[in-house]
Amino acid sequence: MKKTVLFIAISLLYFCCSERSKSTNKASTAVLEKPEFSIVIHGGAGTILRQNMTPAKEAEYRAKLEEAIRTGYQILKNGGTSLDAVTKTINVMENSPLFNAGKGAVFTHEETNEMDASIMNGKTLNAGASAGTQTVKNPINLARAIMEQSPHVMLSGKGAETFAAEHGLDIVDPKYFYTNRRFESLQKIKSSKKTALNHDEKKTAFYDADIKDSKFGTVGCAALDKDGNLAAGTSTGGMTNKRWGRIGDSPIIGSGTYANNATCAVSSTGWGEYFIRAQVAHDISAMMAYKGVSLEEAARVVIHDKMGKLGGTGGIVAVDKNGNMVFEFNTKGMYRASMNDKGNLVVEIYEK
Repeated sequence: MKKTVLFIAISLLYFCCSERSKSTNKASTAVLEKPEFSIVIHGGAGTILRQNMTPAKEAEYRAKLEEAIRTGYQILKNGGTSLDAVTKTINVMENSPLFNAGKGAVFTHEETNEMDASIMNGKTLNAGASAGTQTVKNPINLARAIMEQSPHVMLSGKGAETFAAEHGLDIVDPKYFYTNRRFESLQKIKSSKKTALNHDEKKTAFYDADIKDSKFGTVGCAALDKDGNLAAGTSTGGMTNKRWGRIGDSPIIGSGTYANNATCAVSSTGWGEYFIRAQVAHDISAMMAYKGVSLEEAARVVIHDKMGKLGGTGGIVAVDKNGNMVFEFNTKGMYRASMNDKGNLVVEIYEK
């Protein structure tokens, strides 16, 4: 009799635990359900403090970030490619004077605007980039044309502009990129002689002693489409008062931009010299591929423990093959936004 009662009790306990386990697994599956698509963007990282931002200016930034990401979201929602979403989203920010890309590009020491951009296809690992252009309205379009219509990965300067004209891209007078705000910023830096080449400690990179207290308006986007293809792109005007044809990380595949369907898509923003030396975008992907860590962990380690320890500042936005999205930065703020397939919108500016 005792054995029978014990058997029944054990059987009931097993049944209850089994049902509970099934219920838990179902809940976990629901939570971990892969989104159909995801998109994430940045408009630059740096010392962005609430006390230095007027309510009107903050609203302007938030509105433009939302406009940009909704552009890409709509493309993805309608079954468009991640490449189209990345390109069109970046176009919105390139056409705005708010960001250091396209229309809002900063000035060089010679008082010109020189723009860089890159884009990468995670499905094929094909990529395109342009550097030092002064007449191409939307540098990200040039980067994509180079990727799709040339045997090369990167073109620069006059050659890149000739290629752009031959392929029907919008060419503008260099005056198109002039904005009072950016020109005044250059004059302030020139007058205070803040930018110099340090021959003692910073031999490998252009050194700006004040750069940690500056904002960087580089723009970028990473996206996953319904077909499971990743793409990333980055566009910038570079560093205010840059000289000697300086090129940062934005047009360099593996530094400013990287996408691989096996891992993730990444766009970087910040002090370019350090992103180049740390190969930030590719290193995040490599950690995921070789160590099997999550996108979140890889981004944290690369930004804070690797690039950050070198002395670099900035951040990244990224999305992995499962649609998980990450913002990671070591500055006081980063203009950023994300949307998933449910239409959930996040727009942030300041450090949390």
